[in-house]
Amino acid sequence: MRSDIILDRLMSLHPKVIDLVLDRVWRLLEALDNPQIKLPPVIHIAGTNGKGSTQAMIRAGLEGAGKSVHAYTSPHLARFHERIRLAGDLISENALQDILEECERANGGEAITYFEITTVAGLLAFSRTPADYTLLEVGLGGRLDATNVIDTPALTVITPISIDHTQFLGDTIEAIASEKAGIIKRGVPCVVGPQPEAAMDVIERQAMRLSAPLLAYGQHWHVSEEHGRLIFQDETGLRDLPLPNLIGKHQVENAGMALAALRYLEMGDTALEAAVTGAQWPARMQRLKAGPLIDAAKDGEIWLDGGHNPAAGLALAEAMDRLQPRTTYLICGMLNTKDIGGYLRPLARHTEQLIAVSIPGEAATLSAEDTAKVAQDVGMKTAQGKSVLAAVQSIVATDCDARILICGSLYLAGAVLRENA
Repeated sequence: MRSDIILDRLMSLHPKVIDLVLDRVWRLLEALDNPQIKLPPVIHIAGTNGKGSTQAMIRAGLEGAGKSVHAYTSPHLARFHERIRLAGDLISENALQDILEECERANGGEAITYFEITTVAGLLAFSRTPADYTLLEVGLGGRLDATNVIDTPALTVITPISIDHTQFLGDTIEAIASEKAGIIKRGVPCVVGPQPEAAMDVIERQAMRLSAPLLAYGQHWHVSEEHGRLIFQDETGLRDLPLPNLIGKHQVENAGMALAALRYLEMGDTALEAAVTGAQWPARMQRLKAGPLIDAAKDGEIWLDGGHNPAAGLALAEAMDRLQPRTTYLICGMLNTKDIGGYLRPLARHTEQLIAVSIPGEAATLSAEDTAKVAQDVGMKTAQGKSVLAAVQSIVATDCDARILICGSLYLAGAVLRENA
């Protein structure tokens, strides 16, 4: 696709993949006549875990209520088009080509990161297509993220914060929370999900400084799972809903944030039910149903998850507790910037064996050998695989009824979805 050629060119405009300042974004937005001020009402979402799932549930709820919704998310899994959804539909190849080339011309060869110029492209596309709402997911952090250019969003959302991306955001919960809380705007309400106390203290101070009302979990709204149902309660009353179709206790919490946002936007019961029953989000405990990997698995089942930090490991372990008992094998590949031991430790009790793989095409992949060493350190039996397909084949050769979970990175999940199409 020609868009891939353009994206490759854009990748070369800055020597760093990540360089957290907003000056270059503001310069390009100005050159494009400030599309960020022409968007439908914006809901801006930051946090460490659950951003994508929460966004997907908010979108499902709004669309269930008959609203048209733009959505911006990152990273993509199989192809870049997934990042930009225009009024409900993924951006077309022709529209993506045109918008990228327009941004490239307006940038005039100046230094700008790939994420910055592609975020501006998304904002430009949103500004030219009618819709009722715009959902923006932060890429990294919040305060200096390229999405943080909306002066007065309709609502902000901060999902649970944990330790991740320490090389960019700081190595304490307080430092990371300060970056995430940078999306809070003066006078704009902020939905806040479950937080460590230290993170909540930072968020509350920032909200108070900016006179931004908080809609916080445990204070202004509550969510729980009771007798196989989701119970949500806020000042308007109690709602008894189906459990989310996305699996896990963390998805109940994500649903709570989405429901709190929808209630603030005065959406009715149809929207609330659609949020929990209609959301789709690839590589979040996604069961693969067809493709070469499924053919290779014979009578086994294959699940795919892109979580990659210790909190995601805990959430994944809890989600696995909800499945029917079955001998489970992990196929795992991770980036070398992650806390591999912290991620794998909660999963050890579920795992018959971990097959370590390198992530294809990723310079920052941890080698299969190093992943296996860490897995051994947390008590797992390990082996190494040349590829995901080879790992699946080796597992089913000895256990044809295995449950196989491919996990450890969104980049690995993307490679799997592309190769298994």
